[in-house]
Amino acid sequence: MPGNMTFDALKAAVADGSIDTVIVAAVDMQGRLMGKRFHAAFFLNGGYEETHSCNYLLAVDMEMNTVPGYKSSNWQSGYGDYVMKPDLATLRPLPWLPGTAMCLADLLDHHHHPIPHSPRAILKRQVERARTLGFEAMMATELEFYLFENSYEALRDSNFKDLKPISAYNEDYHIFQTTKEEDVMRAIRNELYAAGIPIENSKGEADAGQEEVNYRYSDALDTADNHTITKNGIKEIAWTKGRSVTFMAKYDHRKAGSSSHVHQSLWSLDGKPAFADNADEHGMSALMKHYIAGQLAYARDMTVFLAPYVNSYKRFTIGMFAPTKAVWPADNRTAGFRVC
Repeated sequence: MPGNMTFDALKAAVADGSIDTVIVAAVDMQGRLMGKRFHAAFFLNGGYEETHSCNYLLAVDMEMNTVPGYKSSNWQSGYGDYVMKPDLATLRPLPWLPGTAMCLADLLDHHHHPIPHSPRAILKRQVERARTLGFEAMMATELEFYLFENSYEALRDSNFKDLKPISAYNEDYHIFQTTKEEDVMRAIRNELYAAGIPIENSKGEADAGQEEVNYRYSDALDTADNHTITKNGIKEIAWTKGRSVTFMAKYDHRKAGSSSHVHQSLWSLDGKPAFADNADEHGMSALMKHYIAGQLAYARDMTVFLAPYVNSYKRFTIGMFAPTKAVWPADNRTAGFRVC
């Protein structure tokens, strides 16, 4: 669901002192939140209209190093600014950060045109293409990650060695094992829910210290926003508890990899499932079959988004519940495209 705080509610929270800081953040090419923290009074007094950021934010690597070869952002042009336009529909409190609210922003040029290669702008264009064809793209994601006893600071000081998962036992669906980490996981569920993320559940995943968080499906843009906020929130909540997490696809070659399953469906604009056909052997409409065929045909091209790093490919190993074939079956976890 969209942000759960209205602008008037923010005004009231600022007036009574419960909110004093507003984060305005855009999504970078690594799916991270980049932006500024505003004094809430300034945000209400005009900061909600727009702010600015360096345009290198869409042209850096994971270590924040500038990457050459981009026309939009480079040393020759001097690394100018983008306009950050807060989307007030995404406004929400962040309960794990005292006195703090957050609003996502769209990136615009100085003429207030969307930056075409910014992640939110790319997705918005595809959503509109689908709507022009009469479809609403509905999505959900499952986020898997490892939770460690080590703090971020301790890991940095050890040069990221001696990582200690919060559990020493495979905890897939395991209630007793996951009880031991409820100090962190309960906070993740409850505080994300209070921030407007429609959390459904968490569970242990397929290795020691591996977790999964699920939230309700929504339209594609809302789900992408929820996904980004959830990842950032999990990191921050773990930090407040003196713990750390990683969403790396394969942080240790001996352990199960972490994925992000993307649940996809198309609905008619009047809210009817477009993928279902009860008369079909597999319950699939002709549209769904074409949709799957398209994903199979372009699976190699899609890896630029689905597996963007060298580490991503370390997860694709047989016997580790990771897909190794671009095929579709019914309810089969080993395939690239699982139909349920």
